[in-house]
Amino acid sequence: MSEILNSHDGVVEDTHVAVRLEDVRPPSDEEILRVENLTVEFPTDDGIVHAVRGVSYTLHEREVLGIVGESGSGKSVSSMAVMGLLPRNARIHGKILYRGDDILKMSPRRQRDLRGKKIAMVFQDPMTALNPVYTVGDQLAEAVLAHELMPRKDALARAKEMLDLVGIPQAEARLRAYPHEFSGGMRQRAMIAMAVINNPDVIIADEPTTALDVTVQAQILEKLIEVKDAVNAAIVLITHDLGVIAGMAHKVLVMYAGKPVEVTDTDSIFYRPRMPYTAGLLGSMPALETTGHRLRPIKGAPPSLINLPPGCPFSPRCPLADEVCVTREPELMLTDGLEHRAACHHWEKMASVEDPTVFFRAESEIKG
Repeated sequence: MSEILNSHDGVVEDTHVAVRLEDVRPPSDEEILRVENLTVEFPTDDGIVHAVRGVSYTLHEREVLGIVGESGSGKSVSSMAVMGLLPRNARIHGKILYRGDDILKMSPRRQRDLRGKKIAMVFQDPMTALNPVYTVGDQLAEAVLAHELMPRKDALARAKEMLDLVGIPQAEARLRAYPHEFSGGMRQRAMIAMAVINNPDVIIADEPTTALDVTVQAQILEKLIEVKDAVNAAIVLITHDLGVIAGMAHKVLVMYAGKPVEVTDTDSIFYRPRMPYTAGLLGSMPALETTGHRLRPIKGAPPSLINLPPGCPFSPRCPLADEVCVTREPELMLTDGLEHRAACHHWEKMASVEDPTVFFRAESEIKG
């Protein structure tokens, strides 16, 4: 993994990601969470929004799964379905198995017992996730008391321990502070503390470093890994930053138009992408070797999730698209690597070149 970080120094250095996968405790064989063919739809006046289409993955103890994709690709919706936080009008199909039990078939009470205790979430915007009229200590204590019967004094003592764990100085005094008295980075640390205060098995981190400056981003990510290993939790890391993925994730799931389009280990995503969309994401990242040259963005925009094209949803933006792509949507199929699946009719053409981003580079340079 260090080779990946070196080969993408531009991205990693820009985000100051100091996490190295070698420093992350390896996952065990114990399966905690399994998502099978998850589909989420929202009825609207304009039609059915196909927000998530057939997402499947497994998560083992201490494993970090990175979910990557553009805004609107279904990353957050799939994770909110796992948490049971989608609105009532959401139509959810498939299976979400926590240690063999299907969350979707649980009673609302069992789901509430599970949420926050066994499966916790670090939300994207801590300022809206934290209640502005209660102290941070009160909110952390409430997260404990919602699941355990104990004196409030003991709950506050655990809250102090968690603030110490995530690196907030003067933790005892900070318990009496309100969210607006914390900086952005400290609020995000408080959210991590709230997520791990009940020693959960799974932590879902939804863009945990959004709107933070790059040095604080590194601190948050390092602290997230530290507390993960401290409580032996697994992480689902939702992000658009492939530099973060390179340093933290064991496996990567790339999503586009609500559907998984590539699933494999982190090395293969960077060195051997087999889906043009993944190659396009890699080609659009700044790196040291591209200094002084144009970035290679993916042309166009994602399709409407109400009116999806009949073939591959990426075909209008794909330099390899042909008649087959326009008429038939590819399934997530096994490619040339062990446990490397991609939804592309032309993955063999991707495998035939050393640098698959060349397809996007050639097109952008011709237009330039």
